[in-house]
Amino acid sequence: MLICPQCKFENSNTNKFCQNCGTSLTQKVCPKCSSAVAVNAERCQNCGAECGTIWWAIIAKEETFVEEVKESEALDQKIKNLEDDSAVVSLLPSPLIASSDLQVGSYLDSQKRYQLLDPLPALSEVAAQTKVCLRVLDCQPYQVSPLLAILKNQQNSLILSSTEASRIPSLAKPYIALQPGSHPEIPPIHDAWQENQIQVVLIENRSHWQYLLKLWQDDTTSSLQILHWFYQMTQLWALLEPLNCRQSLLELSNLRLDEDQTLALQELYVEKHRNNSADLPENAEAQPLTIKVLGRIWQALFRQSQRTQSGSVIQMLGEIESDQIETIAQLRSRLEAIAAELQPPTTPTDPTLKEDTPSPTILQLDDTEITAGRGDDTPTMILPMQLISLEDAGRTDVGRQRQHNEDFFGVETKVNKLELPKNRALQARGLYILCDGMGGHAGGEVASELAVTTLRQYFQKHWFSNQLPSEDSIAEAVLLANQAIYDVNQQDARSGVGRMGTTLVMLLIQDTQAAVAHVGDSRLYKLSRKEKLKQITVDHEVGQREIARGVEPSLAYTRPDAYQLTQALGPRDENLIHPDVQFFEINEDTLFILASDGLSDNDLLETYFSTHLEPLLSYGANLERGVRELIDLANQHNGHDNITAVLIRAKVRPYVEGQKNG
Repeated sequence: MLICPQCKFENSNTNKFCQNCGTSLTQKVCPKCSSAVAVNAERCQNCGAECGTIWWAIIAKEETFVEEVKESEALDQKIKNLEDDSAVVSLLPSPLIASSDLQVGSYLDSQKRYQLLDPLPALSEVAAQTKVCLRVLDCQPYQVSPLLAILKNQQNSLILSSTEASRIPSLAKPYIALQPGSHPEIPPIHDAWQENQIQVVLIENRSHWQYLLKLWQDDTTSSLQILHWFYQMTQLWALLEPLNCRQSLLELSNLRLDEDQTLALQELYVEKHRNNSADLPENAEAQPLTIKVLGRIWQALFRQSQRTQSGSVIQMLGEIESDQIETIAQLRSRLEAIAAELQPPTTPTDPTLKEDTPSPTILQLDDTEITAGRGDDTPTMILPMQLISLEDAGRTDVGRQRQHNEDFFGVETKVNKLELPKNRALQARGLYILCDGMGGHAGGEVASELAVTTLRQYFQKHWFSNQLPSEDSIAEAVLLANQAIYDVNQQDARSGVGRMGTTLVMLLIQDTQAAVAHVGDSRLYKLSRKEKLKQITVDHEVGQREIARGVEPSLAYTRPDAYQLTQALGPRDENLIHPDVQFFEINEDTLFILASDGLSDNDLLETYFSTHLEPLLSYGANLERGVRELIDLANQHNGHDNITAVLIRAKVRPYVEGQKNG
């Protein structure tokens, strides 16, 4: 089947357009020049930009790894239920790897799906204990891969043939074990097969990602940033230990950084009987994989980068080498102590930014006893975070059934940037308001615009300091907006359904601090790589009110008035308006979504967040295009109401300025 890249609808292999949304299944749009490009093309024929879907292929002789792979219960559990079933036959492709070389343009499989972008030498000439890695172009990128089809069937409790199960390579099993979790540090697997003692695994291509060592060598990289990478390595150590893949951390060339300078792995290495990492001293080869070996890879990073180590780090590495630090828990405790020593002063040197203080952030750590994929109730390490960019885009649309638009939104931001040779700071303030009016033409439109105008004017007068307004101040602003609309209703002697009103959702951001206030059923969502999509606000409607009173949700929403609003701005006086106000910290790169119900109805965002929201977390993603595509999606699947979306992308980093580099 062909999976639509836009709406994820499953189409027949013969379809040229998605039966659900009409997206082309034979062409894609060049991200650089917007030309139409064939889905099996590596580059745009117009501008030369890379457009193809490229995977990183790992190819090895099966016998090379028979002695190395120690399959844990975590790996066996992923495969043990695969048994005979004639309904699934020949799902996995067979390789075309012969004794002769394969040149660029040849195919890795008999189905001619994966085309070589790098030459493949004959495996008969490849030395033992090695594997060949190269890039391949997916000529059928919208086709479900055989491996992912198997895993989906397994998740649906379908029984698969033992033949197909036996053709899943052992090299693929660690990736499969981590596949369901949220581990962006590990490259996701796309396809895998084995036949004739040849293993092939296709994963996300990270060969172009920045080397950790390169940024480690940069003079502007601070000691606290390096400490943060140490910290991430301890997380990965605990994650990979049950899968026997800690060797992945001991190859310097395998340590990469994503666009957010977060540590990531290019691929997974299974542990060997002897540690043959070329990055470690010769006398380390026979050592077991303990944290002493991790300490030595840290020493290798300092040695190859020719950086001077700080006294605290030298002492810690010495304690690891002398077995004074023997466990991950002890190592984390030591890292926490060093982090406290390296914390920068909370007051920057520039007087104009004297109130710009980074917010403390708690980074969750897996404990040594916690298995892969679990991170609850774990030790913490406090590092300050700093906002490095704040971007936004908003759009409103009348929808497909309404004659006029009663939605209204407002965006007001202020960014103050300071950049000096030894100091860099960004102060940013953002006010984002979305209102969905009610009361018909010349009613709802007036109410929503009046609410936005009143709120903007209030904060222009009352939001001066580099701190968020208090909860009382935010509530006062909302009540003033309510009063402004209420007064118009009274002056015009409006009554009953003729009284105009509006919902409200409002987000305030000051650096890494945020607050949200809402009345009605317009919503705020937040999306991050760790927590995925999360609805922050709870609708003010009868159904939710009943749930809060203890009624089961299934019963609460059987009421005919379940979706009727219990609060809105304007129809009633301030005594009956109780805005909800929440405060929270921005601890990781986050996309905020303000949505009217024309966008959020029918769980639209929950259904399509992976295709229409998750890609917008990346720097390169255009928010203006993203909000347009979101509106188009809502018109396709909802369209019964006005549609409004405001997107805000906040990027943060550990606060590493204003201290000595180590």
